[in-house]
Amino acid sequence: MTDHLSASILNALADGELAADQLATTNQHLAQCPLCTSNALHHSLLKSATAKAGQRYAPTPDFQARLARRIREDISLQEASSLDHARSSMHGLPFYGWTAALAVLVLLVGIVLVQHNRNQSAMVSAQFAALATEVCDQHIATLAANAPPEVISSDRHTVKPWFQGKLPFSFNLPDNLPSGTTLDGANLTYIHGRPAAQLLYSIGKHRVSVYLEQGIDGGMSNGLSTDHSGFHVLSFKSGDLEGIAVSDVDPTRLHDLVSMIANAQK
Repeated sequence: MTDHLSASILNALADGELAADQLATTNQHLAQCPLCTSNALHHSLLKSATAKAGQRYAPTPDFQARLARRIREDISLQEASSLDHARSSMHGLPFYGWTAALAVLVLLVGIVLVQHNRNQSAMVSAQFAALATEVCDQHIATLAANAPPEVISSDRHTVKPWFQGKLPFSFNLPDNLPSGTTLDGANLTYIHGRPAAQLLYSIGKHRVSVYLEQGIDGGMSNGLSTDHSGFHVLSFKSGDLEGIAVSDVDPTRLHDLVSMIANAQK
């Protein structure tokens, strides 16, 4: 093989910016080209290391306590100064005036906290919606390609070792599966530009994709679920791993499979 993936494609893959058709073509190439697979993994690890380095510093609890105490002291000094000034210029402010001011302050703080929680919730929902779209597109591309998995086996002892050297993490597969569920194989793929395992299952006549990746801050959200393009999407976390499952099977049966995979990581 002489043609390799360009730097722009590898960068777009690491950033999770490839369209569904480009991603499918890229994954097919990676399945046959060890050099590009190594380069893609390097880009992904570099992106992950950069993100972690940017979040390396976190204030200690002792520092936070000292900072909070200093803020309270400054506020007390400002309040005392303001009170002295008010008394000297207005000969004292009626008690009900301070009560009203305190009530307004409490109300403003409450509004800020509520708005912050709403913003956080909206951000998490938007991130999960984008993730659900990406994994559904990948699942649909897998079904449409009608190609065999990169590793074809129903034996967990064959599927798991296949990923050694291809992923920067390891995972376990459950000893047993729910009734009517079989392991068909697996693929190496990328979620948001980060390497992930795509485990392929069948539940009756329904196909299931379960994606596993290394857990990071801002990664997959735990326990969120949604419906997208006719598929059920369910996320989970277990230990250092994060996962998300996609299928059109009954949500209860999908949850049973996800629970077994999550428990296998403990």
